[in-house]
Amino acid sequence: MRVLITGGAGFIGSHLCDHLLSNGAEVICMDNLLTGTVQNIQHIRDGRFRFIEYDVTNYIYVDGPLDFVLHFASPASPIDYLRLPIHTLKVGALGTHKALGLARSKKARFLLASTSEVYGDPQIHPQPESYWGNVNPIGLRGVYDEAKRYAEALTMAYRRYHGLDTKIVRIFNTFGPRMRRDDGRAVPTFILQALKGEPLTVFGDGSQTRSFGYITDLVRGIERLMHSDLGGPVNIGNPQEMSVTQMADEIKRITGSRSEIVTKPLPEDDPKVRQPDITLARERLGWQPEVDVREALRLTIEWFMATEAGS
Repeated sequence: MRVLITGGAGFIGSHLCDHLLSNGAEVICMDNLLTGTVQNIQHIRDGRFRFIEYDVTNYIYVDGPLDFVLHFASPASPIDYLRLPIHTLKVGALGTHKALGLARSKKARFLLASTSEVYGDPQIHPQPESYWGNVNPIGLRGVYDEAKRYAEALTMAYRRYHGLDTKIVRIFNTFGPRMRRDDGRAVPTFILQALKGEPLTVFGDGSQTRSFGYITDLVRGIERLMHSDLGGPVNIGNPQEMSVTQMADEIKRITGSRSEIVTKPLPEDDPKVRQPDITLARERLGWQPEVDVREALRLTIEWFMATEAGS
């Protein structure tokens, strides 16, 4: 199997590279390193791996056959897509168009990394794939939400009009080793603050919920979707809902930190709840999370401690 992964030097993309290589695939990783980093892939010494530094909003050419195009290129944390709003829109629109065009020319299967953010600030809870969402298209977060919603629409247009074999995964909050320390997401921010004895900053009153899943569970779900007959979208996430304050308290407990929790104003359009309905993934993919959130946090905290000590 020969696979192209756009955004392959990012957090999720690099774990996909590892996983597919371990299963015997040949992997081409394409990334412009805007939010990804070569540190995520520098450990790979496999001759079946190739890295191309490239911006996928431009025309994409890859020599030789491809079996899959996995489109994971995009800024994916609020701090990134608010800093890079136009590029976020471009990679969702132009990047998806170029990746779909490549898949069509190679007669390859195509998988789009979408997001639970397409549900916006949901009025249905938990969120099934049939829910259309509650998104503010002109708000600050709209650059990411609408980029992914457009990418889904374009993917479905290629599926219907060109007959391309496409799949869409809607990814819920995922964490694990290789998360950037400065990406602004709750888990790495809380971990670093706890390890340094700094106050843990919670936005709003901390009652807003998220469904946190571990990276290995996500990658396993993506692989099952790749080889299934499902087109999607398919929710892949942990239905174990937690408040942001509960997550902060759990990180304090595991690290033994005595840091206090302080609050800051809730950002515009920040979702109040988030929980996947994973009935489709359970019934059609035989998938559900296997790694307990607390065990996942322990593994992630150990990685942060090791990399902090080595930096």
